[in-house]
This record gives sequence, structure tokens and C-alpha cells, in this order.
Amino acid sequence: MDSYIYVMTALLPIVASMVVFQVNPYHALVIRGILGAIAALVYTILGAADVALTEALVGTLLAITLYAVAVRSSLVFRLGIVQATDDTTQFQQVLEKLRRIFSKWHMRVELVNYPSYEELYQALITKEVHATCVKSINSATGAYHTTTRLSRLHEILQPELGSTDVSYVNPAEVEVLL
Repeated sequence: MDSYIYVMTALLPIVASMVVFQVNPYHALVIRGILGAIAALVYTILGAADVALTEALVGTLLAITLYAVAVRSSLVFRLGIVQATDDTTQFQQVLEKLRRIFSKWHMRVELVNYPSYEELYQALITKEVHATCVKSINSATGAYHTTTRLSRLHEILQPELGSTDVSYVNPAEVEVLL
């Protein structure tokens, strides 16, 4: 019987290190649930049923639920667009490219529609969206141009989209001008 306790106790630091070094946040949530279950089992075997029940309910179920909500809401790239899009196939290609870029960071792209370009730009400055995507006016091909207010997103998008298709706007500097 003692060998089972030693094996389960040895699993605790192993699973804990797996949580720490996990890159995908959803996988980390699953591994955190396994860690809580192992800890609850060890507490039960050692005779601390009240601690095991607390670990199972609060440390595992409640924590995993709250973490899942937090991870789901924080991994969203909000892209502002104008409602009227002429060329939907070209925009869909840009959207698929953005989804492919952000899937590396386990992020999802959420589209936010605005009725006019002025409201779209205002949403970028007031930090309602992370970036905007509009059809480029001066481009002969009618390519789409992405403008972001976050320097890290600009660093991610620039090598993928090209320096002519993405730009950075600092909202702090623009607010002073407005």
C-alpha cells in the first residue's frame, strides 16, 4: 500500500512542472485539473478527507472554471471593420490569413462591425478594438490595410502581412492631438 502513496506523491511535482512549462493555455487547464485530482487523492489516502474535499471542489473545479473563463476571454483579437465590404472574397482571404497567424498564439479573431470609417478609427483610439482592417485607398489592387494600436501585435503582423499592409498607431499620441 505504501508504494502507491509514494508513486502518487511523486506525481505531484511532475504534473506541477508540466503545468508550468505548458505553452497552450487550454492544455495547462487540463493538466491543472489532473494535478488537483491527484492532490485530492493523496489527501484522501493520507486521511485528510476534509482537505481532499476542499481541494477537489475549490482547488480543482472552481479554479479550473474561473481559469477557463479568463483564458477564453483574454485570447481574443478584436478586429474592427466597416460593415459594407465590396469584395468579400478578398476580405475572407485576409481574415483567414489573420486567423492562421493568431492560431500560433491560440488566439481567435473576433470581427466588430462599425457603420463608418470615422467610428472605426475612433474605436481604435478608444481601445474598443485591437486593430482595424480597411480596403486601402491608394492601392491599385484594392488590398486591405491593417492598423493596430498595440506594438506587440504590430511586431507579430509585420513579417506576416508585410510592412505596406500593416501600420502602428499610438493611441496616447493621437489622444493628445484630438
